[in-house]
Amino acid sequence: MVRIVEKEINVAFSPGHHQHCLICQIPSSLQRRNGIYKVAEPERQWGEVRKILDLVAKGKGNLKKLQFLFLPESILPAAEIDSALKLIDQRFRSNTVTVFGVEHIRLTEFRRLLQCYAEDNAELLASVIEDMEAGDVDEVPVNWCVIAVKENDGRLRVFLEAKSHPFVGEENLDYQHDLYRGKIFWLFRCHPTCFNFMALICLDYIYRDLYQSNISTIIDKANQLFFETRQRLDLLAIIECNPKPEHQAFRDVINGFYGEYLGYTPGVRDASTLFCNVASGTRCEGIDTNTEFGHSAVILHESHRVERVSSPEFATDDFEGLPVCRLRFSTQVRLFYFNLPLFHELDPRTTRMPLKIHSIYRLDQEDRWVRLNSDELVMATGEDPDEPGKTL
Repeated sequence: MVRIVEKEINVAFSPGHHQHCLICQIPSSLQRRNGIYKVAEPERQWGEVRKILDLVAKGKGNLKKLQFLFLPESILPAAEIDSALKLIDQRFRSNTVTVFGVEHIRLTEFRRLLQCYAEDNAELLASVIEDMEAGDVDEVPVNWCVIAVKENDGRLRVFLEAKSHPFVGEENLDYQHDLYRGKIFWLFRCHPTCFNFMALICLDYIYRDLYQSNISTIIDKANQLFFETRQRLDLLAIIECNPKPEHQAFRDVINGFYGEYLGYTPGVRDASTLFCNVASGTRCEGIDTNTEFGHSAVILHESHRVERVSSPEFATDDFEGLPVCRLRFSTQVRLFYFNLPLFHELDPRTTRMPLKIHSIYRLDQEDRWVRLNSDELVMATGEDPDEPGKTL
């Protein structure tokens, strides 16, 4: 199973202010080439990703406050990694974290990239070298992501993470085409502002074997963090290219993560869970074209209060009776900009909501990102007529 490694990063958030996140729900098109999944139109796809990076770099309006940017799994062509990191390094503001998935590459190329960023990825590099020396796995494909941290002093740190479990399209009888299974997850600990977060790739969130599971390993690590330092896991982000984002398996893990059915879990009880999925219109070879992608979401423990709302863009619910508050987005091509909860336990007398959507962006006719206006965000509240104003 995986091992969680702590990484100290110099990221300073303003004390007493919540963190701002941008979830990018954009489409992708993946096809098999020589046994691995590649972006079908790499130049066009890089252009779409670059427009988002440019939008964040310009920081119009409230976007200048952004701290976390999430793009989906397998969204970026591997050839554009240097271009993306150069843009982030030169134009992004300090104290920002960018997470994006990259198309498959061979393990030999992944090792080369790890060697380029060996200072920040020593544990993963050692794990990959050990696996390569143990068997003939050089050409095995890797599904991976980049976590780029622009620190308080402007230094860019680059962390790579390899997915530990494949989706159905990545399973293959030929071991040389089967997916490499990463064994290292990063736990990032921000200083001087105490904030702890992790990023996973899709099914890594639900994967288990007969004896243990990824999520139980994360809970155990977070509980250890709590009992030793009285800090918690504040954010767990999952980037996806998921045709079944609301499958029963995901619901079960969310239930166990927040439910505390088998033990007290103070390390994760107040964590925010983010799911950043690709949008409708996504095409992935081997997956039914009628499959519905989308429905990125934010999930909080039920101790937080979230207003009952329903609109074409988003809705809130408890995920069919779970001990959570869920903000569930639509399947459309959108950028969702919101804040994470600031306080773990809200004063029951306050009227402030812990989770607020600041902006939603769509593409206009000229393929530019524009903010939805108030007329486009007309929403119907889901209040109980007998209990007006009731929250989840």
